[in-house]
Amino acid sequence: SDLPLNSNHDLTQKAAVITGASRGIGRATALRLAAQGASIYLAADGTRAELDDAVVACKQAGAPDAASGIHDMSKDGEAEALIAAAHARMGRIDILVNNAGIRSRKAFEQFTQDDFDRVVAVNLRAPFFASQAVIPIMRKQGGGVIVNMASQLGIVASRFGAIYSLTKAGLIQMTRSLALEFANENIRVNAVCPGPISTEGFISGRNPGELEQRARDVPIGRFGTPEEVAGVVAFLVSKDAAYMAGHALVMDGGYVIH
Repeated sequence: SDLPLNSNHDLTQKAAVITGASRGIGRATALRLAAQGASIYLAADGTRAELDDAVVACKQAGAPDAASGIHDMSKDGEAEALIAAAHARMGRIDILVNNAGIRSRKAFEQFTQDDFDRVVAVNLRAPFFASQAVIPIMRKQGGGVIVNMASQLGIVASRFGAIYSLTKAGLIQMTRSLALEFANENIRVNAVCPGPISTEGFISGRNPGELEQRARDVPIGRFGTPEEVAGVVAFLVSKDAAYMAGHALVMDGGYVIH
């Protein structure tokens, strides 16, 4: 950032874990927190080359330490294994960003049980059990912050997204439940609900006409950027957001207001 660093945003001595961190919103968030002085553990089930590249970028951005692991969040036990690996590497975890997510776009009648199980496993079960694994670590340290990457589609509906939307709505409710349960232990839990963001995952599989129509549906008239989402995450993990708990912060160019 070109802005002078606000001391409330200084993450020196802090350690952050970001899932789905090899590209898109996860990578942008990792770079942003790295630039603010945090040590970073990046997790993704993508390619080793992408993760290695993201690690180098985090170090260049200012992270005192950056490491990564390949974790398939759809598998049982993988969320807990990720937290254990990150904790072993960094010795502490102050920030967990549950960003890994997948979407499956189909007409409702075409969804299979496999579709359902996989999307729920990555979008809902993994953040649940990653949070469960990190809470004792944060408690022992005297506090921490969890940010769940939900979606505007956890609040409004869209065609062909029945499973995705229900997982994101569930993630928002999980955010509230955890925030209520752990706020008195200085563990803050909030969610970000992005609208359409210009990531590979959002753009791929959509034709130009559909993309133009989606952009027109946004009052601001464009898609958001991963860096803009990263800025909101950076706010939520900062001291500026110290009085925020259980909030689902919508950033969608004004989409849900109409």
